[in-house]
Amino acid sequence: MDVILLERVAKLGQMGEVVSVKDGYARNFLLPQGKALRASEANKARFEAEKAQLEARNLETKAEAEKLAATLDGQQFVVIRSASDAGALYGSVTPRDAADAATANGFSVDKKQIALSRPIKELGLHDVHVNLHPEVDVTIVLNVARSEEEAELQASGKSIQELAQEEEEAAEFEIAELFDDIGSAASDDEDLRGATAEEAPQEPIED
Repeated sequence: MDVILLERVAKLGQMGEVVSVKDGYARNFLLPQGKALRASEANKARFEAEKAQLEARNLETKAEAEKLAATLDGQQFVVIRSASDAGALYGSVTPRDAADAATANGFSVDKKQIALSRPIKELGLHDVHVNLHPEVDVTIVLNVARSEEEAELQASGKSIQELAQEEEEAAEFEIAELFDDIGSAASDDEDLRGATAEEAPQEPIED
């Protein structure tokens, strides 16, 4: 199907261009979202008549997007999820989750603006692209963790594998200390018994 683009569409073309796309892509995405019109003679004439208004509206929305981009780009948002010790999520983090996390922190982001090639299914820091406007996109970071404390450690640069290793080493250290304490206590008991035996009075031997 040939369509007239009403705005810039990534990997497709600029506003006003007539491009050929698959029928399903046009019917399910471009046309219903107001990004394009069927390339009929009537619509071509309509576009030319409304071109100035479309360009003005595009500049306005682009300016708003750039203003939001200045504060949103590089922001990190925490998403708490249950996961295995190996870091695999019980479920996944979707575009809606990313948009909700940004919105909860005061940024106006819609799930349709989140560009995730596939759902996030593991703990850690994940770069996510946000398309604020056909000509403006930014990158945010989703800090997916099992708790706020874990999120803080991940934000400091530690991976889930490093955190697990530290926990394992800490547990081994505690066990070693416990055995040292038990050994020390046993040694003290032996010393005490030995000292008591030496101090005990000897009974006289009868003839």
